[in-house]
Amino acid sequence: MDFLVRMTVTWPAGDEPAARLRVAEADRARELADAGVLVRLWRIPGTMANWGLWRAPDATELHAALMSLPLAPHAAFEVQALAEHPNDPAAGPAA
Repeated sequence: MDFLVRMTVTWPAGDEPAARLRVAEADRARELADAGVLVRLWRIPGTMANWGLWRAPDATELHAALMSLPLAPHAAFEVQALAEHPNDPAAGPAA
């Protein structure tokens, strides 16, 4: 199942150094991408937010993946489940 996820980060004040969190977040994102869970990621210019295309068997598995991110305690997530559309150009000609 595909999910469109917006992640908005509020950096912690004085908790962990931002550089360490950035490295840990990049490492975990790479692991999730290698596993086929994080499919695409787009930065939203001018914000501390991104849009991602995520793939998981269900919402519970997606939740586990999102909570595994080092920045999860400092982030807000908006999740939209995606369903196939009969007129999707990527699916080829409609039957």
